[in-house]
Amino acid sequence: MPDPSALRILNFMRIIQKQFSLPAHRRGFHLITREITRQIPELAEIQAGIAHLHILHTSAGLTLNENADPDVRRDMESIFNHLVPEHQPYYVHTMEGPDDMPAHAKSSLLGHSVTIPVTDGRLNLGTWQGIYLCEHRNHGGSRRFVLTVLGE
Repeated sequence: MPDPSALRILNFMRIIQKQFSLPAHRRGFHLITREITRQIPELAEIQAGIAHLHILHTSAGLTLNENADPDVRRDMESIFNHLVPEHQPYYVHTMEGPDDMPAHAKSSLLGHSVTIPVTDGRLNLGTWQGIYLCEHRNHGGSRRFVLTVLGE
């Protein structure tokens, strides 16, 4: 038998889910926190909950990191290009260009989603945290996302 207090909490649970696209970004690490929050004005109605952002692509990723100094984003791009270089003789998947297989590997290292607490109608990020779109293709195009918010 389920705990009755858990059922009571579920009675107040709200689920918001939106699918949307962001325009193409050049290759690199891009701060997209404002673009994401603009997509979901209903966030203001959530007192406490979680937001889950998922990118629907295999050659771009998401992460949380420094939101103030743009040098961090440039350095992240340099680090990942060093970790997963292009034009390696052991790559088999090369039909879509020299940046494609490295893009798949980089997105697997970073991941395809972030989960962030929601408090008092806002994403509860640290003072210096922001959401990054990690674009690993030279011409990745627009990117599609699913944003799900669970809260009360």
